[in-house]
This record gives sequence, C-alpha cells and structure tokens, in this order.
Amino acid sequence: VQLQASGGGLVQAGGSLRLSCAASGRTFSTMGWFRQAPGKEREFAAAISWSFGSTYYADSVKGRFTISRDNAKNTVYLHMNSLKPEDTALYYCAADRTLYVTTWGDPRSVDYWGQGTLVTVSS
Repeated sequence: VQLQASGGGLVQAGGSLRLSCAASGRTFSTMGWFRQAPGKEREFAAAISWSFGSTYYADSVKGRFTISRDNAKNTVYLHMNSLKPEDTALYYCAADRTLYVTTWGDPRSVDYWGQGTLVTVSS
C-alpha cells in the first residue's frame, strides 16, 4: 500500500493550495488528511468516503477546505482556501479500510499513512 502526498508549499495568508494524495495497492473505505503543526499533536482535517463521496471536516477548516476524490486516478485532493498562518503544518494523507467518514478524528484509528507534505502560510 502506498499513499503519495504532494502539493505543499509556501503561500501568503488568504491564498490557496491544493494537496494531492495518490493511492495504490488496495481499495479503501475512506481517505482523508491530518495535519501536525510544530510542537502540537496530529489533528484531523478532512475525510471522504471513497464510494459515496460523503465528506467530513474539522471545525477549524470547515468552509475553507474542500476534500474531493477522483476514482479513476485513485487520488484524493484537499483544496485549501483562505489560508491562515495557523494552517501551517505538515499535512498527512491517510486511508482506512473500515472507518465511516464521520468517525474520523483519532489518528490512532487510521490504518495507512502517507508521508507528510509541508504547508507554510506566511502572514
């Protein structure tokens, strides 16, 4: 199983970025993104159901971030708008075989992880 994340970078506050996560090796029930800021614990950001496209967001990103998927490409995207300096973090793609999308939250519950991609938002 491989989850290949990409798309991080440096952006000014108010700007946008799109992260991508290409999955291979098996199918998943749900995929999503966590993030970890320096000195902080890893926190949930967004998740999507692979079959139905249902989505779930952390309150901190709701209304600014949108998660989507491309089934043909086995890829999940995180569209991040109105970025704030507090969004600065290492963003991790994750996938799970059985979790329902609305039960995403605890990183210990997730089966598979990709490498992180760094998002830096300058003020």
